[in-house]
Amino acid sequence: MIADNEDEIIEASRRMVRDYDFVITSGGIGPTHDDITYASLAKSFNQALVHHPETLKRMAALSRLRTWTSQQTTEQRAAQQRMALFPENAEVMFVGEDIWVPVVRLEGKLCIFPGIPLLFERMLTALTPFLPLPPKGERPLRIQVFTERPESVIAPYLTSLQTRLKSYGIQVGSYPLLGRGVTVSLIGRDLGNPEVNDSNQGRSRLWLADVAREVEVEIGGRVVNDEEIAQKKEEAKTDNAQQSTLEDHQI
Repeated sequence: MIADNEDEIIEASRRMVRDYDFVITSGGIGPTHDDITYASLAKSFNQALVHHPETLKRMAALSRLRTWTSQQTTEQRAAQQRMALFPENAEVMFVGEDIWVPVVRLEGKLCIFPGIPLLFERMLTALTPFLPLPPKGERPLRIQVFTERPESVIAPYLTSLQTRLKSYGIQVGSYPLLGRGVTVSLIGRDLGNPEVNDSNQGRSRLWLADVAREVEVEIGGRVVNDEEIAQKKEEAKTDNAQQSTLEDHQI
């Protein structure tokens, strides 16, 4: 969390851009006096602020549908147009035809988003085609295995599994869903083990799918997709809400 303070924003943005491949800011891009994200980031990367014509055009088209537009004072119109005042060398990406506010990207990696949660989430999802991602064949694979067993029961096996797979670059994660079970995540590539294989004799391969089948057996689970995990999370939320309601009535 960064305060609405120019020095803090400048320090954090420079540090994050230096150390990470993908950086997101959320909030501070509205029309009020404390919305200083664009101005602070412009200073951070030594750029001037300029109005972006296409953003102004889209903003005006939307505003025409609102009755208060014709009654705006000069000061009010200037405040509204501050939301189209971007660092001059920024990339401006419109991620939805019906969304006038763009994602503004600096240094090829810092993406500036609005702070409204629903809009933020929608725009973040829509940003995917604009990201400099490697080809699918070069990305790590992820397989998820869900079990209804508690995390404490499967923890010893997962610890030994991570130790065994470390040299293959495969990561093992466990994510409990209260009252539902645990999702075990396997992330990695189908690679040989550089510590035990002689390159002159060929590299034996460890397939992530084979590891997943082993995990299914050992933890009494099954491979699931993202949609199934999302559904289980929603079910867990519903269970928790109902439990909280029940406890409130008991009190």
